[in-house]
Amino acid sequence: MFILSPLQKNWQKKLFGNEEALGKTIRIDSSDNFTVAGILKDLPSNTRFDFDCLLPWDYLKKLGQEYTNESWLSNNTPTYLLLKPNTDVTAFNEKIKDMTRRNAGRSDVWTHFLFPLSQWHLYNEFENGKAAGGRIETVRVFGIIAIFILLIACINFMNLSTARSEKRAKEVGIRKVAGAGKNLLISQFITEAFLTAFISGVLALVVVQLLLPSFNTLINTQLSIPYANVYFWLAAFAFIIFTSLLAGSYPAFYLSSFKPISIFKKQFKQTNAALSPRKVLVVLQFTFAIVLIICTIVVRNQIRYGEDRDIGFSKNNLIHVNFVGDIEKNYSLIKQELLNAGVASSVTKTMMGITQGGNHTWGLRWQGEAGKDTNTTITIFSADADFVKTAGLKLITGRDIDINKYPGDSLAVVLNETAVKLMGFKEPVGQIISRPYANLNMQVVGVVKDYIAGSPYEEIPPIVIEGPNTWFNTMHIKLNAANSTATNLASAEKIFKAYNAAYPFDYQFVDEEYAAKFNDAERTKTLAGLFAALAIIISCLGLFGLSAYVAESRIKEIGVRKVLGASAFNITRLLSFDFVKLVIVSIIIASPIAWYGMNKWLQGYNYRVTMSWGIFLIAGSLAVFIALFTVSFQSIKAAVSNPVKSLRTE
Repeated sequence: MFILSPLQKNWQKKLFGNEEALGKTIRIDSSDNFTVAGILKDLPSNTRFDFDCLLPWDYLKKLGQEYTNESWLSNNTPTYLLLKPNTDVTAFNEKIKDMTRRNAGRSDVWTHFLFPLSQWHLYNEFENGKAAGGRIETVRVFGIIAIFILLIACINFMNLSTARSEKRAKEVGIRKVAGAGKNLLISQFITEAFLTAFISGVLALVVVQLLLPSFNTLINTQLSIPYANVYFWLAAFAFIIFTSLLAGSYPAFYLSSFKPISIFKKQFKQTNAALSPRKVLVVLQFTFAIVLIICTIVVRNQIRYGEDRDIGFSKNNLIHVNFVGDIEKNYSLIKQELLNAGVASSVTKTMMGITQGGNHTWGLRWQGEAGKDTNTTITIFSADADFVKTAGLKLITGRDIDINKYPGDSLAVVLNETAVKLMGFKEPVGQIISRPYANLNMQVVGVVKDYIAGSPYEEIPPIVIEGPNTWFNTMHIKLNAANSTATNLASAEKIFKAYNAAYPFDYQFVDEEYAAKFNDAERTKTLAGLFAALAIIISCLGLFGLSAYVAESRIKEIGVRKVLGASAFNITRLLSFDFVKLVIVSIIIASPIAWYGMNKWLQGYNYRVTMSWGIFLIAGSLAVFIALFTVSFQSIKAAVSNPVKSLRTE
């Protein structure tokens, strides 16, 4: 049976044109015939499944793939279950919990539980049989950042609204004298805030629509605005109302509280108190911005820390080619041709690409083992002759596996340093490692330095590199550095065409595959930087407007000071220092908050950077510089103004 998926419609059309696909026969590898038994609907863009066709499981057995290992100690194959309606999941989990222990006859292996597939993408980390996080943590972090940015914008509105209180005071006084009650004034100011939020919401929708293609490219997905969804519009309208209430409530109550007699006597102004709501809001605003600056620096340092880590093998000029068609059958001939033609300096075959890790297993045995050690998950990787040479691994002791020179190396293994430490070998070469469930006894012939086969941010697992006693699916080719890459690839393509004419020469560069491990981290770094920049810009806009108002309200004071001999520098320093003091307070508050949050975030990485005091010094200095740069324009403008203009009415 062969099922086509219309996920790749062009591929389906290439096979059958406009004809009906059902019932048609397709031949794979010129030997296996399959009949199209069904057509699937388009798969959604956010599914974890990505395939062109579905094949029977028995076909893997025919190919001899390790995935068909039916040992109860094998955990290489994911299992999906469709439960009957109204199934009690808790009771079902209890029934399957010890399934492997019962069938394997061991009490020291894993237990089982079910987890909803719809939650797997976001909740993909588990501890003691319960979801313990995963990608949902990133979603939560960016959700918190979005709230911070919204609060910063709301604080701007509050500060600028209350700062303009002197200009609106007479309006409030006249309205109250004319009979307007406090509730009516509050409603007026809330309505003004709602109109501002509504217009902002419309503009935001336009901006999002324009920027969405670029944002989708950045995060490598396809998001869209659900215009046809009524719940989207209800949620958007509710969010606008919430924002208008959040931003407009304080100015509304503040402005409506003025007493007419105080207004007309000009006694409503607040003195320049050491602590005022406006100063508290400025401190809160810059606290959010500084927290984001520190978080961005830590995220960038963590990503760079992983990128600079010694990977333990040479990825340059290294490619791998998956076995398709006749490659595996003609492997020896292809290898010899590549070496004779000077295309490659070394060639080997492996179970998979070196950056893909390997298979995981439990239950290996060795002399002097401890019970807890045999329960440790060990990465299994199989390789033929010259793997150490081809991959550029660093041999510490012993030798590489070489089935040609040593026929017994089909049962040879090479360990990495972590595996040696786990097994407690003082002299690892010559030690015997057994796999009881496969009835294999393997001899250690060498030890290599630890190399990164999985995530560059995780601890390197114990790795056992086995000789050719299992399956192979990939060949690694170390291209000859004396030739250009283009020349090597062109020559290699001719050789592969000669021995595998039915298939194109499809290869992957190992350095590109390794770089792809940082894609998610790079996106996180970019998004964090963009959000931090947005928060800083919004904060600066508010500070700019506030400084403009302060400079305007103190224009007569500035004129008097200039007449009495104050220099432009002294006046600029006077006006700027009030804001700098608030930013310094923000730094003091933000630093421990950012340290706590980022320290908790870094705990998710086994291989992580340390947060030094320099990070907080840089963030604080940057915040002070930004604040000074923002307010200096208005301060200098006020300082160099002609005092005659401000004092001529006195």
